[in-house]
Amino acid sequence: MRIFKNAWFERFARKQKISDTALRAAVDRAEQGLIDADLGAGVIKQRVARPGQGRSGGYRTLILFRQSHRAFFVYGFAKSEQANISAEEEAAFKKAAHYVLDLTDEQIAALIRNGQFCELDNHG
Repeated sequence: MRIFKNAWFERFARKQKISDTALRAAVDRAEQGLIDADLGAGVIKQRVARPGQGRSGGYRTLILFRQSHRAFFVYGFAKSEQANISAEEEAAFKKAAHYVLDLTDEQIAALIRNGQFCELDNHG
């Protein structure tokens, strides 16, 4: 399973001190079928704990997700600061999932070179 972060999410995670280990744990839960919310069309919402705290009061992350293949962290927010995403945002993420989840390895490599995505280390 390859796991990526887009440039926006990378900045968000760094600012909020969300570790790659916590992100990998969220994807691992999804791989086991423990998905917090399946929005459909390859978009899921997973909770990620605040450092030193639990998941319930932590962050919500949107992941473009294809089982046993790829996961792209594309958006996150603190539950205390935002209740949910809008219907328009949800539709945009679903449209993005259609495109992003079908990228070839070569296309992904080009996006990484351009700084649009980064990949989590496979060794966690």
